[in-house]
Amino acid sequence: MAGAGLLMLLDDIATLLDDVALMTKTAAGKSTAILDDVATQTKVAVQKTAGVLGDDLALNAEQVAGVKANRELPVVWAVAKGSLMNKAILVPAALLISAFVPWLITPLLMLGGAFLCFEGLEKILEIFHQKKPHDVHEAVVDADEAAHKGVAPSSVRAAREKQMDPMEYEKQKVKGAIRTDFILSAEIMAIALGTVSTKPIWEQAVVLVAVALAITVFVYGLVAGIVRMDDVGNWLMAKSSSAAKALGRGLIAFTPWLMRGLSIVGTAAMFMVGGSLLVHGMAPIEHWVQMVLVPMGGMAAMLGPVLVHVVVGAIIGGAVVLCVELWHKLKGTPAAH
Repeated sequence: MAGAGLLMLLDDIATLLDDVALMTKTAAGKSTAILDDVATQTKVAVQKTAGVLGDDLALNAEQVAGVKANRELPVVWAVAKGSLMNKAILVPAALLISAFVPWLITPLLMLGGAFLCFEGLEKILEIFHQKKPHDVHEAVVDADEAAHKGVAPSSVRAAREKQMDPMEYEKQKVKGAIRTDFILSAEIMAIALGTVSTKPIWEQAVVLVAVALAITVFVYGLVAGIVRMDDVGNWLMAKSSSAAKALGRGLIAFTPWLMRGLSIVGTAAMFMVGGSLLVHGMAPIEHWVQMVLVPMGGMAAMLGPVLVHVVVGAIIGGAVVLCVELWHKLKGTPAAH
């Protein structure tokens, strides 16, 4: 009897082990399927944000322009860390807003779009004001008096930046880049969230975190490569190969043109991205774009919406600039950006 009981016990243990093995295999299969699903959703989310990535890259490369060569990589690293902090705030915020107040996403993105357009127009105004040395000199000598005389806040800011301590100037550049990154990251997170809106909350969170990390590494890794392109050129120039020397000379000659181009593209991207966020929240304009321009096909469908975004962005940006100028004139102080 004891032997039979022992055999029955061993048989029960064997059956139990078979059950455990089967359940483990099933769980592993489900986990693999879930991981595959998460990977697929992440890939789709990254692809959908690709349109914003080019603007993000151009804007961040442009923001580093003007920093001393030996400080370019530390500035890129500082902005990259700030970008990660932005996304650490945006990911949980996006999940909470999507779960409890989804209607709030569009107004918040529109506010961000208006700010981007405002910043873009301020950059353009600075270029024109920098061509007026007398006004800029007055702004430097006495910013408050210059404000009373009608010198634009952007002129005051440009003049102050010229006199600013290099480290303080660097801090201002980093702050500006992180501020701009916050809005672009918010749009990227909103697009990524839209691709997984029907998935469980934990899967949404995993996808958003994966997208945030992948995009940050990609964008700032590429920005670091762009700003140090001249160093690569110098390194190639030191090689014995004539082909390497020629390539090095080409890179050194091309880098200033690339940075100027990125500066222009980065400013234009502020209107394109900001305008698209604004138009998305303006139902009549968005409907007209989708129903009239897009069905045309060809260049009209490709460039038409972009042109609408830029025009709307410029108008809203101009309105915001006027409001800010008026506010500071009423206060009697220059705008502090």
